[in-house]
Amino acid sequence: MHQQNTAEDWKHSHNFSAHNIQGERRTQYVLILTAVTMIAEIIAGSIYGSMALLADGWHMSTHVAAFLIAIFAYRYARKHANNSTYTFGTGKVNVLGGFTSAIALAVVALVMLIESFQRIIDPQTIQFNQAIAVASLGLVINIVSAFLLQHDHPHDDHEHHHDHNLHAAYIHVLADALTSVLAIVALVMGKYLGWSWLDPIMGIVGAIIITRWAYSLAKQTGPILLDASINDAECLKIKEILEKDSITVVTDIHIWKIAANHYATVISLVTHLPNSTRHYKNLLKDFHKLSHITIEVNKCTAPNAPSTDQMRND
Repeated sequence: MHQQNTAEDWKHSHNFSAHNIQGERRTQYVLILTAVTMIAEIIAGSIYGSMALLADGWHMSTHVAAFLIAIFAYRYARKHANNSTYTFGTGKVNVLGGFTSAIALAVVALVMLIESFQRIIDPQTIQFNQAIAVASLGLVINIVSAFLLQHDHPHDDHEHHHDHNLHAAYIHVLADALTSVLAIVALVMGKYLGWSWLDPIMGIVGAIIITRWAYSLAKQTGPILLDASINDAECLKIKEILEKDSITVVTDIHIWKIAANHYATVISLVTHLPNSTRHYKNLLKDFHKLSHITIEVNKCTAPNAPSTDQMRND
C-alpha cells in the first residue's frame, strides 16, 4: 500500500488551458465596437446600394460570431479546466473556437461571392457620399480594434506562446480592415471616375481574402483537432536522446497536441538493461513542449535477442 504523500508525488495536473484574462476582456470591447459597426454598415449598404459596403458589413458579422466564440471558449475552458471528464483538460477548446471561426468565414465568403455576381449582372444605383462616410467609420473602428487586440497578440510564431483564440480574433480584425479599405477605394473610384462596376468587383476581392483567411485558420487548427504529430525533426531528436545509450530502441512513439501550446506523448522502449521510467522522462526534460509523458519500458530477455542495429532496421 503506497503512502498518501508518495502517491500524490506521482500525480500531476491535466490543466493545459491558457487563461488570458486580459485578452478576453479586450475581445469583449472589440465585440461591442464591431457589432455596432456591423449593423451600421449592413443597413447603410442596403439603403445606399453599395455591395462593397454591404460585403464589409457581412464580413463584420463573421467577426462578431468569432468574438462570441472566442469569449465562450475562454470561459468554458476556464470553468472546466479541472473537470476529469476531459482526459487532457480543456486545452483544445480555444483551438476548436479558431476552427469554428474559419468555417464561419468560409460560409460568409460564399454568400458575398454570390451577391457580388448578382450585382454585376443586375447593377444598382449607389449613393456614394453616404456609403463612403459609413465605410470610413468602419475602417476607424477596425483600426481601434486592432490596437486593442495587438497588446495581447503574440508577436512571434513560437508555438509555446500561441493562443489560437486571440490569434483568430486578431486575424478577423485585420481582414476586415482590409475589406474596409477595398470598399472605400471602390466607392471613391465609382464617385469620381464613374467606375460603378468596381464596387461588386471589390466585393469579390473581399470574398477571396476572407476565403484565404478561413483556409489559413483551418490549416492551423485542423491538424491539432485531428491529433497531428509533432514535426519529424523534433520526433527524431526525441528518439535519438532515448537511444543514445546504444542498448535502447524506441519501438513505438505517438506525439500529439493536447492544447495550443502543449504536447502529450506515449513511448514504448525495448532495452537489455531497463531503467526507471523517471530516468527516461528526465532525458526528455529539455523538450518543453512535452507536457504529458507516458513511457512503457520492455526488457529484451530472449537468449538470441537481435542486436540494437537489427532492431532499428526492423
